[in-house]
Amino acid sequence: MDFSPEGSKAIPLWVNGHAFLTVSDAFHDVINPATGEPVHRVPLCGASEAAEAVAAARAAQPAWAEMGMQARRVCLANLAEALEGYAGHFAKLLSAETGFDEARASAEVATAVAALQAFTVGETGVFALVIDASRPLAGLAEHIAPALMAGATVVLKPSLKAPSAAFALCELSARAEWPAGVLNLMQGDTAAIEGLCAAGWTGWSTPAKRRSGPRWVLSPMPTAPRSSYCPPDAAHCFPGK
Repeated sequence: MDFSPEGSKAIPLWVNGHAFLTVSDAFHDVINPATGEPVHRVPLCGASEAAEAVAAARAAQPAWAEMGMQARRVCLANLAEALEGYAGHFAKLLSAETGFDEARASAEVATAVAALQAFTVGETGVFALVIDASRPLAGLAEHIAPALMAGATVVLKPSLKAPSAAFALCELSARAEWPAGVLNLMQGDTAAIEGLCAAGWTGWSTPAKRRSGPRWVLSPMPTAPRSSYCPPDAAHCFPGK
């Protein structure tokens, strides 16, 4: 499947290094706020899809951690370079879903590139991150980059209002030859988050306490089960092969 910012096709999930198609009776139309017209559709997923995504992240985490920090640094640098090369395309995706003007969309991409190049080290484990539409790419990159540097694997749940940039980043990670399962992506609303909580079995890290902005769902300590906290949640992304 191929789509451009002008298209109106479904954006799938991203699980274990490839687009993951799911059978769903329910879809959400992603609306361009400037025109009121739908630009994409996303499936409204739940527990079964969350289980697939979390299983992929868990399976990939030991090998990703064992690669060593220098190898992960190279992966993040390659992803940042690839994102910078597709900056114009990502800016168009952002503008079509958020109404950002060209300058703000371009700045959002530049901030994401800088976050991937910062090489800050966070906590390791298996995480799920819920992303809102205020900074759908920069906020994502700023939160996942330190975790990825530390050896964590991640399941993303983008906002229904602006899901394509997150999916595009996952696809770009495969083009940059990242190991499968390091980055995974769910689509959906509250049912998707509840599914991630159920699949994740654990508690929450500090960012989950926030009521706006990106929020962690799974604990960074997968070996220490804790009670879950489920915060309420308000194809190819590139032309050609």
